Amino acid sequence: MAEEKRKLVQRKEVVVSLPVLKTPKWMEGFVNFVREQGVVGLAVGLVLGVAAKSVIDSLVANIFNPTIGLIGNGGNLDSKFVCMKSIGAECQNKLAYGAFISDILSFIIIAAVVYFVIKGLKLDKLDKPKA
Repeated sequence: MAEEKRKLVQRKEVVVSLPVLKTPKWMEGFVNFVREQGVVGLAVGLVLGVAAKSVIDSLVANIFNPTIGLIGNGGNLDSKFVCMKSIGAECQNKLAYGAFISDILSFIIIAAVVYFVIKGLKLDKLDKPKA
């Protein structure tokens, strides 16, 4: 009975062809650049990179900063600073070394993720000419 149903089902392929749009003469160079250089793929990579950056920034801000801040007399790493100039009890000029260390940590993690993704997908071999 299952074979009978398979015989009754016919699959049809539908092909939709879009009309070729004629680009104005002054835009032909730009359109050729987009087609030849893979700008769409580059744009997709940029969007994914920005999304990955926000995830990594959240990881550093919410996981690493409090953990590293515990080592240095408690608090959060982002809140660590040295007071350069104070008037009374209020600090007027801060050297926020904790935020700087946090940004360096984010950069190192992003660079490591990009490196291992490119190595893992073997994308580093694409640009090398084959002998």
